[in-house]
Amino acid sequence: MGMTIAQKILKAHLVDGEMVQGQEIGLKIDQTLTQDATGTMAYLQFEAMGVDQVRTERSVAYIDHNTLQSGFENADDHKYIGSVAKKHGIYYSKAGNGICHQVHLERFGAPGKTLIGSDSHTPTGGGIGMLAFGAGGLDVAVAMGGGAYYIPMPKMVRVNLTGKLSPWVSAKDVILDVLRQMTVKGGVGKIVEYAGEGVKTLSVPERATITNMGAELGATTSIFPSDEETRKFLEAQGRGDVWVELSSDPDAIYDEEYTVDLSALEPLAAMPHMPDNVKKVSEIGNIKVSQCCIGSCTNSSYYDMMKVASILRGKTVHPDVSLTISPGSKQVFNMLAQNGALADIIAAGARILECACGPCIGMGQSPESGGVSLRTFNRNFEGRSGTQDAQIYLVSPEVAAASALAGVLTDPRTLGDMPEIKMPEHFVINDNMIVKPAENPAEVEVVRGPNIKPFPLGKALEASYSGKVVLKTGDNITTDHILPAGAKLLPYRSNVPYYSNYCFINVDPEFPARCREQGGGIIVGGANYGQGSSREHAALVPLYLGVKAVLCKSFARIHKANLVNSGILPLTFADPTDYDAIQLLDDISLPNVLEEVKNGGQVTVVCGDRAFKADCEVSDRQRGALLAGGTLNYAKKNAQ
Repeated sequence: MGMTIAQKILKAHLVDGEMVQGQEIGLKIDQTLTQDATGTMAYLQFEAMGVDQVRTERSVAYIDHNTLQSGFENADDHKYIGSVAKKHGIYYSKAGNGICHQVHLERFGAPGKTLIGSDSHTPTGGGIGMLAFGAGGLDVAVAMGGGAYYIPMPKMVRVNLTGKLSPWVSAKDVILDVLRQMTVKGGVGKIVEYAGEGVKTLSVPERATITNMGAELGATTSIFPSDEETRKFLEAQGRGDVWVELSSDPDAIYDEEYTVDLSALEPLAAMPHMPDNVKKVSEIGNIKVSQCCIGSCTNSSYYDMMKVASILRGKTVHPDVSLTISPGSKQVFNMLAQNGALADIIAAGARILECACGPCIGMGQSPESGGVSLRTFNRNFEGRSGTQDAQIYLVSPEVAAASALAGVLTDPRTLGDMPEIKMPEHFVINDNMIVKPAENPAEVEVVRGPNIKPFPLGKALEASYSGKVVLKTGDNITTDHILPAGAKLLPYRSNVPYYSNYCFINVDPEFPARCREQGGGIIVGGANYGQGSSREHAALVPLYLGVKAVLCKSFARIHKANLVNSGILPLTFADPTDYDAIQLLDDISLPNVLEEVKNGGQVTVVCGDRAFKADCEVSDRQRGALLAGGTLNYAKKNAQ
């Protein structure tokens, strides 16, 4: 039987387990990346492991999230990350060099390699044929120390691309159509592989847009073949030597198949407040727009920016619209400046932001109250922009630029002939904002600022537990719901005690105080609990507040792994109807939890006068971690 691209890379990197669907497998990791919102905690955990030098082929620390320095906190985190990187063999991409996923694609990614990053959009690397996973910071720390990365063996999904994109239709519309077909829960436990004749019509930046936003499917990762387009891109980046050809076998078997006819697509938009709430721009109508933001790791490539410049050239942004442009990397910014495209963008009245995540994570540019903001980003969760009642639409750069000129949501096909944008034969290569590790690491002192606090550690599982239901939520709770991002809170990612004051505040403002009053408790949730970003703080902060277990209908993959890493029990209802009978502040207990988890059986839950069963579906390795109170405790115990 033939193999898919993903299966071939998995087999080549398998160090533990068997490639049997649903069973846990351990993978050798070639590369890692972190960003500064998650990096401080990842490196604190790496230091706690006592490993002197990273054991990967390449590990890179990027500064791209917390670049608004309104106090000492972010700058201190950057100083810490830079010093840790220098001491432990990690490359350090300074603030201003660009967004981690864009820069990694340009300068470090390689087909056939494995990559994990402490950011959920790490699957961007699948655009060049990498097997790239978003993960929690502790998983990245373990990989940097030479340990395996563990996932359940995924199902394989094939998305057949036929035809060719019509003028003014883009890769963003492809992934929006896939989201429309599969939903934000449809990719859980699956690797999405793109195939078919339409693949060769897409450039690497277009492919990377699709794999990047595949994270919103809940997918383990997404991947494209490595072909002549991949080779041309890598050669243009001066890295043709890392290219290898990768394709699936003709007789490879997939668990699911979808088809996207590229030629039949038209401009799409994800409406508030979920990436799969997709409609045609032509159907939504000419709604008034107050803001357009172009950039993010989804749509900030040179290719995207050149399309925007061509639309804006010689025109003026509508007086009622604020248009912001965030180039994805210094390379992109530099090339736009050299070829005059930047001047066209500036002349049109756009506001140029730095090469960073910026508005995508609520780091500035929050819309007006109730404002409509069109964004080329990957998430439009309620409140993520920094304005709770803003109406956020996810669109392509073409739609955003056309709408910025018109002042209303606009189908770019009304602009006439689409300018032809060609990929450059040679990109500008200047890595002077990437700091290499120290040649004499023993001489490097790691610098820790006063905002950097120790991270919480779980305690070994006790025989039983009794407490209260401290929160009950609905479906599709995101990590933004659990712990908001944004300019006001992101500086405290390295200070869990302070950050804990904001846990779930946009869902239930009383949650932090209730947890302290009750001494912790159990959270009850709906389906797809923990979707969204890889932020392990969404597990670490509840741990700090005394949360012992999360009982829900289903989990998003990364968050479930983060809960286990922290020592919080991830439980799912054996009968989902039991969810309906539970109320906030009900007495709840797990009377035999230690024995039941140890033996791998169902966990008995007693809530009020009712008893029912919950599943604790974890691997033997994860079970050991839960019994020990988390993965770090488990690793230390096994090292003795």
